[in-house]
Amino acid sequence: MTEPMSVVHELDSALSVRAGGVELLRYVYRDDTAARECPAPHFHPLRALSGEVVTGHRPHDHRWHKGLAMTASHLSGQNFWGGGTFTEGAPGSGYVDLPNVGALRHREFRSLQTGERPGFTERVDWVTADGERWIDETRSVRVELVRGEASGWLLDFATELTNVRGEPLEFGSPTVFGRELAGYCGFFWRGPRSFTGGAVVSPGGDSAQAMMGTAAPWLAFVGKHDGTDEISTMLFDDHPDNPVPERRWFVRSEPFPVVNPSLAFYDPLELADGDALPLRYRLVVLDGALDRAQLESVLERNPWESP
Repeated sequence: MTEPMSVVHELDSALSVRAGGVELLRYVYRDDTAARECPAPHFHPLRALSGEVVTGHRPHDHRWHKGLAMTASHLSGQNFWGGGTFTEGAPGSGYVDLPNVGALRHREFRSLQTGERPGFTERVDWVTADGERWIDETRSVRVELVRGEASGWLLDFATELTNVRGEPLEFGSPTVFGRELAGYCGFFWRGPRSFTGGAVVSPGGDSAQAMMGTAAPWLAFVGKHDGTDEISTMLFDDHPDNPVPERRWFVRSEPFPVVNPSLAFYDPLELADGDALPLRYRLVVLDGALDRAQLESVLERNPWESP
């Protein structure tokens, strides 16, 4: 693909990055979904270079799953995820609808880049259900085509979460509060329904079951598209300097496809008042089914760069 990438604003709520006539991503920075779903900036759709969609959005089983987004199901008693909050000892499944669902609100774009590596820097406020601002987030996004023999493109997502609450914040997950193997927290991808049953490839294991709650530097999910039988590989890369003690993965292939390098799978992560939590992830959207050796080659040919 030789055509330059372009950034296009859509009304006053979204922008998109296009290349070769394909909308690679749409970033909704003003989300108008219901309060129960935790309105938040998110990426949907993401597309492979072929044009195939590689994200799911507001599925019937979890309306608050929105493509690719930054989330926290448990943050010092607040829910920045959507839906019910898992509470140990609660009746039934343990999920309870509480008046604690907050929102992530776009404040401003600090910069907008175009050219071969388009992107943006944005400020986002994490606001509780009671209207208190707890986190001042600065996120930077960069998009580029992958180098090497593989066909695909790369999304570099860097964020800094600064605690402005006035007291410590604690990131958690349902597993922290008693639900087995439900340690989701942070940078979360929901795949399209046709990816259900897809394959998982990682240095730590080659199945979703093996990788659930397992530590590894990267993880890939391979899925097939309805209608065309085309295959896409989603490669998630967790930056080695991310200050997360265990760097474990939340991943499912059944009953639906999801991937999350968790901030707090088994144990909570505390952020002191005034401190900042810097995080960086990459998502590489690749055409075809890549094996471990090919994925390692992609990572080698596209090393981490300075922010």
